[in-house]
Amino acid sequence: MQLHFSKILFYILIIAFIFTACENESSNNDNDKMLDDQENIKVRIPKFDGKAAKEFVAKQVSFGTRVTGSEGHQKCKNWLVSQFKSFGAEVVEQDFSATTFNNVKLNATNIIARYNPNIKERIILSAHYDTRPFADKDPDPLRQSDPILGADDAGSGVGVLLEIAKLLQSNPIPMGLDIVLFDAEDYGDSESNNPDSWGLGSQYWSKNPHVKRENVKYGILLDMVGAKDAKFYKEGYSMQVAERLNNKIWSLAAGMKKDNFFINETGGSITDDHYFVIKNFRLPMVDIINMPSENFGFGPHWHTHGDNMDVIDVKTLEAVGQVVTAVIYKESNKEFL
Repeated sequence: MQLHFSKILFYILIIAFIFTACENESSNNDNDKMLDDQENIKVRIPKFDGKAAKEFVAKQVSFGTRVTGSEGHQKCKNWLVSQFKSFGAEVVEQDFSATTFNNVKLNATNIIARYNPNIKERIILSAHYDTRPFADKDPDPLRQSDPILGADDAGSGVGVLLEIAKLLQSNPIPMGLDIVLFDAEDYGDSESNNPDSWGLGSQYWSKNPHVKRENVKYGILLDMVGAKDAKFYKEGYSMQVAERLNNKIWSLAAGMKKDNFFINETGGSITDDHYFVIKNFRLPMVDIINMPSENFGFGPHWHTHGDNMDVIDVKTLEAVGQVVTAVIYKESNKEFL
């Protein structure tokens, strides 16, 4: 992902999006209800385990660098698929091919884990699971061409979603939910202002979705959610299309005393996977992403070899995991109003 300030085209798309999104939000409240025998089921909010999420991050890192197409990536992909299946999900492997900004041909796979696939009304949780092929921000020029481990930038979001998947198995909900792990997100060109060089997996999925748009209420993207003292501002593109949803999530976080992580201010606009989901699939999607510095940068470990397990903090994983888990179960109980 990268900070992206050329927004004229995006604003044009947003103008059209807002009108349809508003209509869809109201209609989704009345249509595509859960099955009659499930409508009144209330499920308690389970406890999210930050230590378990960190173990899931460590397991990903144990495969080494996970650049799309590499041996580590393939091993990690197979493990992720097996984990979701073991947690009771119906898993779809969405294979696709893409060409990077530097003309590398990639064979990639988006991983889709579905809970209650027969229920129409759904929400989507997502992250990317590939890691950056070069450490272009590393202070050592001799190591800038080497791939990074990506404990935070990829591993943390996936780790949180795996722990949520485990909770969904032991604490079933009557609502439909899909976890989408995008591939080939981090192969973008940081030297240009071309957003289309990023998010190759989300670009493909958003044009070839596994669900109908009218059946999805909203989405939440997790990216770099594991570093110590992380600061999650309300991301700019998210606020343009899903201001109410952002405000509800951040208000919930404050009520859970997580407002030291979830900062009630708008941050920068980030070219991340949600950008393409909003643009192409026209879905309101919130990006929960660490932007700790005053100029909304991504922290000193971003795209460096410092992005390893040393930066991962249980408290940060737990804060994000607890808030997102609360959103899911309150939404399922029709209490997330």
